[in-house]
Formats: sequence, structure tokens, C-alpha cells
Amino acid sequence: MKHRSLEPKLGLDITQQANDLAGRYVRASRNVNRSMRKLASLSLALLTCLATCALCQSPSGATCKLIVHIDGFRNQKGNAGITVFTSPDGWPENNDKAFTHDGHPFTGNKATMELQLPAGRYAIAVLHDENSNHKLDRNMIGWPKEGFGFSNNPKVNLSAPSFDTAAMQINCPFTETTIHLIYK
Repeated sequence: MKHRSLEPKLGLDITQQANDLAGRYVRASRNVNRSMRKLASLSLALLTCLATCALCQSPSGATCKLIVHIDGFRNQKGNAGITVFTSPDGWPENNDKAFTHDGHPFTGNKATMELQLPAGRYAIAVLHDENSNHKLDRNMIGWPKEGFGFSNNPKVNLSAPSFDTAAMQINCPFTETTIHLIYK
């Protein structure tokens, strides 16, 4: 008889538990649906931002023309050298840390060089490399023996200007500048 009296109670407990479980499932489903809607909204916002950023940037590999005129060569010996830096690291003489460096023959007392660079901020050092050794030669006390110059043509006293002083903005489709050689 005890067994019969427990059956209805046991049935009621199972029904109650089933209802509790169903309620929890419904609440969990609502929470999941809310979370999914939030995730979908966040994903859409992120995709919109990425698409906008992609449209604002120039195509990868796009370059701008930089035209550099160098004047004031004192003779026809050697080459006109140019070194381009993107940061103060190595500025102005360490060619290994330069973005690019090159030497070109010239005639007369002027030279013009054209480079292709991504748009950005650069500092440029030029050199009248009279003996074509790809570096600025100095005398015994450290004074330059060859002509040199920098973008923005800053005044040069006992040392080279800072990277920031010589830095200039290169924009597309082209940027043109003139650098005057200095002989000490």
C-alpha cells in the first residue's frame, strides 16, 4: 500500500520536473536568441567598419612619384647619391637601414632623380659621391669632404639635422622637391 501512495506523488514530481525543465529550456532559448541577435549586429558593424577602411586606403602596391632635383655640384666627378628614410633609425648615413638608396650619374651642376614610393613621410639625404664609394667621405677631423644635402634644406652646422627636421610628406600622384648641396 505504501507503494500505491507513492505513485501519484512520484508522477507529480516527474511532471513538475518536466515543466521546470521546459521552462528553463524556453528561457535559455530566449537568451541564446538575444545573444545571437547581438552577435549578428556586432558582426554587421564590424564588417561595415572593415569595408569603410578598405575603401579609404589606396590599393596595395600603389606608389607615388617623387621627383628630386639636386643642384650645386662643384664638379663633374662621381655620382649623385640619394638615400630615403622612413624613420630616425639609421638617419642619415646608414644605407642598410634606409628605405631605399641609389646613385646616378649626372651632367652639369644639377641632377634629377625619380623614385616610386608609397605615400608617406620620408626624410631624404643626398650626396655628391665624388669617388663613387657610396658613402660620405670625411677629413681627419670629421668634416665632410663631399657635398651633401637634406630634404627641406635645413641649416646645417656641426651635425646633420634631425629626421623630423628633414622629413617631408610624399603624396600621390607626385611630389617634387629641390635639395641644394652643401660643401664644408
